[in-house]
Amino acid sequence: MDGGKKGSVEIDISPPPPVKNTGGGSSTSSNTSPSQWIWDVLEFAMEDTNRVTFSLKVGFACLLVSLLILIRHPYEFFGTNIVWALITVAIMFEYTVGATFNRGFNRALGSLFAGIFAVVSMHIAASSGSILAPYIIAFSIFLVGAITSFMKLWPSLVPYEYGFRVILLTYCLIVANGYNRVGDAMRTSVDRLYSVAIGGVVTVLVNVLLFPIWAGEQLHKELIEHFDLVADSLQECVKKYLNDDGTERPEFLKTVMDDFHDEPAYRKCRAILKSSSALDSLASSAKWEPPHGRFRHFFYPWAEYVSVGSVLRHCAYEVMAMHGCLHSEIQAPYSLRCAFRADILDTATRAAELLRSLSEDIYNMKRCPHPTLLNHVHNSTERLQRSIDLHSYLLTSSQLSLDREEEDGDNDDDDGHLIEVVAINVGAFKETTVTKQHRRRLRSWPSVEAAELEDGAIGLMQRRSFERSTAALSLATFTSLLVEFVARLDHLVEAVDKLGRLAKFKHEIVSS
Repeated sequence: MDGGKKGSVEIDISPPPPVKNTGGGSSTSSNTSPSQWIWDVLEFAMEDTNRVTFSLKVGFACLLVSLLILIRHPYEFFGTNIVWALITVAIMFEYTVGATFNRGFNRALGSLFAGIFAVVSMHIAASSGSILAPYIIAFSIFLVGAITSFMKLWPSLVPYEYGFRVILLTYCLIVANGYNRVGDAMRTSVDRLYSVAIGGVVTVLVNVLLFPIWAGEQLHKELIEHFDLVADSLQECVKKYLNDDGTERPEFLKTVMDDFHDEPAYRKCRAILKSSSALDSLASSAKWEPPHGRFRHFFYPWAEYVSVGSVLRHCAYEVMAMHGCLHSEIQAPYSLRCAFRADILDTATRAAELLRSLSEDIYNMKRCPHPTLLNHVHNSTERLQRSIDLHSYLLTSSQLSLDREEEDGDNDDDDGHLIEVVAINVGAFKETTVTKQHRRRLRSWPSVEAAELEDGAIGLMQRRSFERSTAALSLATFTSLLVEFVARLDHLVEAVDKLGRLAKFKHEIVSS
């Protein structure tokens, strides 16, 4: 495909792209090679050793509870209900301590309510006679199923959704096993509660005492990494924009189809934008954890971590928009970018330095106001805005007419070319513009061929002037996004300061 450009012929003899192996076993060779599969598993385990730790702890907890089933005396005392201890471990054991406490609370409360409801229902059914008893039992199952299914959809009760499932499941099992046997129903309920309690205690002890994985520490670490990712992606995006002369820019459609997989800045921003649910889950789990490690006071403000992450994501939105400018169809001339290169690069560097400083403050759990860094960021932004104001004439089409032609280093030839455009007819001009493929690719909108065929040489010159003016506005768009990013840094500094104040970070005064 030539993208609709009928004035030139381009033959693409580039070799087909190699098959990428992302390390997840998606390629055909990795699926058929046992050694590659083993290497992928080892690499996945080495990325985060807590995954191996969690797996071993779950296996150890299941081993401890299974001894109650394998040993004769506990099994004879509890009967088959002891199996619920093993089921409790398998269901209740979560990755973090906080998530385990949350799941255990739902499990215990759900089993307790289900046992109480089952005993009451069985007594009512038994006292109603043999004729009404089946109908009462059936209606109670319907009622419990309907109420629990409705309540778990209530917005404020969504965190306890698992507890409602436990109520329904346990109630149905107790009632089904103890129908017409009220004494057995009572014994079944008590034995099941004991079994669930045993499984819950083993789960909590193993998860807390053996290499605990705290949700609070995970949340703290995750937020710090996000600060560094935003800083890195901002600098990478700005440097690539300033260094891109258009010689290696791929086609827009191909870039969109590839989804920017080769762009580190894009991958980092996308990871941050997708982290909202992960931060919320970690914060909700951390609320269930007791004071531990560096988080030693009760009612730690975990929700403020989510607030800081939300403000940081709004900054990442701007970086993502700036990244979109790298692959837009309308591009500013490389010479025009060089005119503002120093100010743009200085602003991005100062902003990234402030982000890394905030990240270091959160890591060290210190409140360190940074008036100097803030002033540097604001001053560099003001210089960038002042530079754009002073050199606004470069953004007009009359002055850009030579800037674009200077990119190929042939101003004299291009001046003669423009004279030739006025002198020759449209057909001859089309042949001349075929030799300017590189320049046309940099100026891909509006269509040059459309101007040639419709308006002739004079109309083409007008459209070129409009094209240059529009291309220059893309630089203004990029710089405005950078300025907006700096403006949002003020809100980020306030959010981090509020977190430090509520979390009782150690206050330090940094000299200006």
